Formats: sequence, C-alpha cells, structure tokens
Amino acid sequence: MKYKEYGKWLQELLGRKVQKLSIDAGFTCPNRDGSVGSGGCTFCNNTCFVPAYCRGGLSVTEQIDAGKRFFAHKYRGIKYLAYFQSYSNTYAQLSRLERIYEEALAAEDVVGLVVGTRPDCLSPALLDYLEELSHRTFVCLEYGVESMSDETLLRINRGHNVEASIRAIRETARRGIYVGAHIILGFPWESHDELMRQAEQLARLPLTTLKLHQLQVLKGTKLARQYAEAPWPMPTAEEYIHLALDYISHFPDGIVLDRLASQCPPDMVIAPKWGLKSQDFAEIVKRKVEKLKK
Repeated sequence: MKYKEYGKWLQELLGRKVQKLSIDAGFTCPNRDGSVGSGGCTFCNNTCFVPAYCRGGLSVTEQIDAGKRFFAHKYRGIKYLAYFQSYSNTYAQLSRLERIYEEALAAEDVVGLVVGTRPDCLSPALLDYLEELSHRTFVCLEYGVESMSDETLLRINRGHNVEASIRAIRETARRGIYVGAHIILGFPWESHDELMRQAEQLARLPLTTLKLHQLQVLKGTKLARQYAEAPWPMPTAEEYIHLALDYISHFPDGIVLDRLASQCPPDMVIAPKWGLKSQDFAEIVKRKVEKLKK
C-alpha cells in the first residue's frame, strides 16, 4: 500500500509549502433550494466545518486576508490555496463563478484553487473554463461522492446517483484537472463487504485525491433525530482505522490521501466521541502502513 500524503504532494507539485484557506462564498445546494430536493443531506451541519475567519458575510478577499492572519503565527513564507468549501461551490451562473474564482486568485500569495462541490453541479462551459484555468494555476475539483451506493445516496437525501459521480470524475480527469472524491465511512446499513465493493469501484476511476470521513452524528441534523429515535452502534476509533485501511488498500499506488478522518467541534458531535484530532488519525494510519511494509 503506497499512498502520497496530501501536504507533501502539494509541496512537491508546487515547489513550496501551501496551506488551504477555507472560503464561504454564499452558495447553497440543489437538495436544499428545491431544485432536486429540500432539507439538505441528512448528516450535514455546515457550521461544524467552517472556520471562524470565513463567517459573517465577508467578501472572498476579506476571508482570504483573515485566513492569512489566522495562520500567520504558525507558518512563515508559505503560499495559499483558496478552498471553496461550504456547500456546492459550482452551483451558480458561470459569470458569478468566474468572478469569485478570479477574485481569489488575485489575492497576494494565493497560488491555486480547491473547489468542493457535488458531481451533479457541472456544465460543459464551466469545465471549459476550469480546464483553461488549470493551464495557468493549480486547480482541483473535490466531489462529494459520499457513497458508491444508490441506496445510501437516497437514504441520506443526497439528490444524485452513483452514475453522476462516475461521469463527473471521468470528465474532469479527461480535461486534465486534478480531481478528488470525498467518501463517508460508517453508514450502519453498509456492511464491510459492501464498502470493499464500493472501494473497488471507486478505485477504478481516474482520481487524484481521496478524502475519507467517519460518519458523525452532529447536532441540528436529521441524522441526529434518527439517531435519537433508534441509536445504532458506532465504531471505535481503532475499528474505524482498520476500516479506513481496508478501504484504501483497494486503491492504486500513488493515490493522494487528503484526509483520513474529520474533526468537528466536540460540543457539536453527538457520536462518535473519540477525542482524537484528524492529524492523530493520519499518524496512526501512517505507522500501521509502515508496519505492514515490513
């Protein structure tokens, strides 16, 4: 099992250390505004993932400046990637998207874009623009695939199917744009065998990066209400780590692992409560992988 660590991959690719700066550009999602559904994904509480510096209605430039001040005490001389994180960041008219992305790239020390979105929020015109943009700066599209099961996508009110994910990943890669997938592990109705079949299917696609996320029951979500009515067993941290290792073992050497677990403010998490940070998981998995190589 040979994978690349996201930070090291970026440093090798861009020739310097870079830090992602999260940006909330005021987007929504088609399963929130009634286009394909309402209420959003059953697991989603976006405030758990948004840093304090990109809240409060600030412009893209203001959020980038605030983010740089936030990280200034940690790093010196680094560059930044504008990370459009909140909701579906390609879900708008192309003219608006171009204006927002170009504003981010015009900021001092910003050397590229990471755009989080859904696989059903694309257009040929947008891909044309991003393909052109990728010739002059770093561009990565991160798709919220979440699961390679249509049953799961329906149960979590995702509003798109597996075929949409396959089509979006292939078309993005065909344009020469870096492409990532976000997957949630731990839905109680998805067995280990089922997840391994999903991993095999996803691993056959032309992905650059992979981001894993344990299922978390967060306050203020439909999933929290479902959990309160009929709680299900949650994996321990050790069990989750073994599951993540099994999952990534299906991917070809060279896959870039962006994240192995997610971290939310503890007061927002109902379950599981592991008391570990995302970097803790990365270190544990790294040690286990090194042991497997011996």
